[in-house]
Amino acid sequence: MEKKPFRLSGGRGDGRGNRFKNAGFVALIILFGMIVYAALNQPSPLKTVPFSQVVAQANNGQIKRIEVNGDQTLEITPVGQNHPTEKSYKEAGSSIYEQGLKQGKVELVNKPQSDNNGIWITLLGSVLPIVIIAGILILMFRSAQGQGNQALSFGKSRARLYGNEKDKINFKEVAGNEEAKQDLQEVVEFLKYPKKFEGVGAKIPKGVLLVGPPGTGKTLLARAVAGEANAPFFSISGSEFVEMFVGVGASRVRDLFNKAKKNAPCIIFIDEIDAVGRRRGSGMGGGHDEREQTLNQILVEMDGFEQGQNVIVLAATNRSDVLDPALLRPGRFDRRVNIDLPDRKDREAILKVHFSEKPVSKDVDLNSLAAKSAGSSGADLANIANEAAILAARHNRKVIENEDVVSAFEKVAIGPERKSKIMSEKEKELTAYHEAGHAVVGHVLPDSDMVHKVTIIPRGGTGGVTWFIPPEDKSYHSIIEYKDVLARMLGGRVAEEVVYGHDRVTTGAGSDLQKAAELARDMVVNQGMGRKLRDQVFHVEEGMMLERMVHERQYSDETAKIIDDEVEALITEAANRARTVVKANLHKLEELKKALLDKETVEAKEVVKLLEGSHMPKAAALY
Repeated sequence: MEKKPFRLSGGRGDGRGNRFKNAGFVALIILFGMIVYAALNQPSPLKTVPFSQVVAQANNGQIKRIEVNGDQTLEITPVGQNHPTEKSYKEAGSSIYEQGLKQGKVELVNKPQSDNNGIWITLLGSVLPIVIIAGILILMFRSAQGQGNQALSFGKSRARLYGNEKDKINFKEVAGNEEAKQDLQEVVEFLKYPKKFEGVGAKIPKGVLLVGPPGTGKTLLARAVAGEANAPFFSISGSEFVEMFVGVGASRVRDLFNKAKKNAPCIIFIDEIDAVGRRRGSGMGGGHDEREQTLNQILVEMDGFEQGQNVIVLAATNRSDVLDPALLRPGRFDRRVNIDLPDRKDREAILKVHFSEKPVSKDVDLNSLAAKSAGSSGADLANIANEAAILAARHNRKVIENEDVVSAFEKVAIGPERKSKIMSEKEKELTAYHEAGHAVVGHVLPDSDMVHKVTIIPRGGTGGVTWFIPPEDKSYHSIIEYKDVLARMLGGRVAEEVVYGHDRVTTGAGSDLQKAAELARDMVVNQGMGRKLRDQVFHVEEGMMLERMVHERQYSDETAKIIDDEVEALITEAANRARTVVKANLHKLEELKKALLDKETVEAKEVVKLLEGSHMPKAAALY
């Protein structure tokens, strides 16, 4: 029998609560309208005059008509159109003639009193508002009851149940990450064929932690596991456990695991588990530390699984360093799957997947794009494919051309072009010298990456871009490579200084200087690449306390001074090397500057041709 997805969150899901609220609102409007109508249409009260005055005026011919209602009430209509109707009362039990009115002096009409219409009007005016108010109270009571039901379901898990969807994905649809898919394939087999492993004494893993940078496909792989295993799949985010009320997170954890046990074999997927799985005792979570209570409940539930339940917990995070050690021990998360940024082969496979459902021209070179997009995640590559399709549609093309793909890659990598920004001729010349300085220094130094493009068209938040792309993927970098990168970063500021003078440098190099300082400090503090502090690293603990960032240093003030001196020495050395290269190749700097002013953008092949014959002076070499 096919299982149907059901709602796990509290409250009504059929819209009845909204209908009750709408009906109550309409009833209030009707009641208000009736009150306004009754107030506007209320007849003005008649003026009451003494009966003796009525008789005297009637005998004198000043009254045109007297209408007798019942035995006492009189309605007096005076002579003339400008006189309003008046009211009076006679004595009961006797005729109006017996009380002094002369016959023939006035028109007299006897109207027997009838209260039928008055009774109905009275009933309608008094009973209908009561009925409406009672209806409103009933609707309010039902609405309050619905809110009460939601309050009672506050501790219920809000996990979504998947497993019967038509658009399931499997491992074939996930390109790259072959090692990760192999580890997860065993999880699928655990769920499908548990006896196969139990027969040789193997225990089903209780937890699998997916660790990797953002955008590498952790959630996608978890969905593929669910599709391959064909098992119920409970998905929830770590932040959905924690609320402002104490104990709610722990209650939701208990409810989630109870539902998982009833649907076993199944998978529980907790995305961004670092939201609740942070190391305990860090001071986060408030006075009651709701996060720690939720984490404690997760630890108990994971370690309390009985054998044979066939419930596996998948969790994803990009901050495994902040997770509590008790969460990572065997018996809870038995397996850790690292999902790294894709290499060139995987990037090409991912691009083929994303372009497979799009109309693509034959001249689109995905292999070249994969080579240029080193360091891109799967999400970045998907964004490139989508941007290429958008650009093709913008230009009214039926298929995606190679220029669309290249433009999309550049837009994602370095930002969109801002051709509308107006720059003066002086600013253009300054920008051309600046970008040419980066290009010359990067081209001459032997361990720098290759120049891919130089442009003085503003892109993103920059006034111009000199783009370097490594010829191949690298996992390790040497001190020499980093020093060449530092000199390359400072090439723009040095070119301004050489051309315009030391006091004429501008703020255009602000971003370059910041990145250079960050790289130099990382070399000294985290990579052990300083001269005096070679092979020593100095980790800095970062934590949140009382809403302020606290940096706990593991070294003395004297060491901090040495670190600052080391960083300064690296920056000074890089600036001197860049200055030596620029001065030795000043004629090439001028040629590239002229080409940039003429074309605004110079591609890699043309840059190599223009800089042909440039050389590195001996003073710029590292010894």
